[in-house]
Amino acid sequence: MNQLTICLVICVLTVISYAWGKLKMGTTALLSMVAFVVTGCIEPKAAVANFSNTNAVMMLSMFVVAAGFNRTQFVKKCASSVNHIARGSLTMVMLGYVLITIILCQFIQSSMVVFGIMAPTLAASCEELNIKPSKVMFPLVIVCIATISVLPLGSGATVFAELNGYLQANEYTVYTVGLMDSMKARLPMLIAVAVYVIFFAVRFAPDEPQAALGELREKKVTKSVLPPFQEKAGYLIFILVTLGLIFQKALGLDIWVISLTGAVLMVVTGVLSEQEAVEAVPWWMGFLFIGSLTMGGALTATGAGEAVGGVLAGAIGMLGNKYLIGLVFFIVPFLLTQVMMNRSVMTIFIPIAILACKSMEANPVGIIILVQCACLSSFMTPMATPAVPMCMAAGGYDLKSLIRQSLLPAVLLCAVNVGWIMTVFPM
Repeated sequence: MNQLTICLVICVLTVISYAWGKLKMGTTALLSMVAFVVTGCIEPKAAVANFSNTNAVMMLSMFVVAAGFNRTQFVKKCASSVNHIARGSLTMVMLGYVLITIILCQFIQSSMVVFGIMAPTLAASCEELNIKPSKVMFPLVIVCIATISVLPLGSGATVFAELNGYLQANEYTVYTVGLMDSMKARLPMLIAVAVYVIFFAVRFAPDEPQAALGELREKKVTKSVLPPFQEKAGYLIFILVTLGLIFQKALGLDIWVISLTGAVLMVVTGVLSEQEAVEAVPWWMGFLFIGSLTMGGALTATGAGEAVGGVLAGAIGMLGNKYLIGLVFFIVPFLLTQVMMNRSVMTIFIPIAILACKSMEANPVGIIILVQCACLSSFMTPMATPAVPMCMAAGGYDLKSLIRQSLLPAVLLCAVNVGWIMTVFPM
């Protein structure tokens, strides 16, 4: 077997092991990582480098920051205020958190960061209402992932320039992407996601956690009230970390530096003890993320993504219907980005979309925005994006419960995006 085939076989076996559940997910991730290295699907140096990935550092640091925030009374007071305004209605609670999350997603180009900010308070709100975190964490992460950079604010204001860069690189500048085009294309999807999460998603979420809970929610153990200094320090650090992540580019700091600094300050100021900080980190989730990075790297290194893209490009000429073409360009990247980094998938499929449209002398604007939508909507597997493992730890989901909740919103995203975008941006 060639390395491409070996890589795909390892990927399939890894997914089977996740679904089987006999091995811990972190163990499966590390075993697949070893398999990729031993079979030559990825260089050892590239695999080891994933242990120092900045997203992994940031993700694990945010658990410590959130645990410190949960030790304060501030988070309980915020949650109580939200519940008071919502009058105890879970629907109204979700409405408030969804609106705040959508706003944050326009300024912070990381679903993982937004989830890390929103999850502790939502968990506290639900605990006060005697609702398990398994009912709300996956609905929250869908919003965090699918609504990033929809509006032309913050990072969303640069989307059109990035897409025009792809057009220029592939020498097809007859058409250009306008500043408002991405919002025009994705706004119906944002509305559909918000409506689904507020009114329907919690109905399909499990009533009880299916796996061990992480520390983004408060443990149900009695803890002493923090002294005044530590109390104030806890929520001040969390607020400063949040502001730092929002204005990260203006500050000129990497997001992992901001998160790690916040985590260290939680210990230095005495909000958390060293033992509490260590216990706050779900290490299995870190191993899961590192394993998923290795899988994505192996798929890229062996050319699996390009192979899928080549087959897709060859099939496009046989499709005469614009909606069928749009469907293919959404579904294939959407599925591939569940196991590969979204940037890697975009790098492969946006040029393919442009070249396919160029050969047909068609308008590529709608298609390339559709590909972008597909790549930014990966929430079906723990390998999809770092926010998903965080969500699994916070909500206590196993792979089966994750996929079960993913199917309906995935169909919804596909139908809304393909139907709307291919109508308003005809080829």
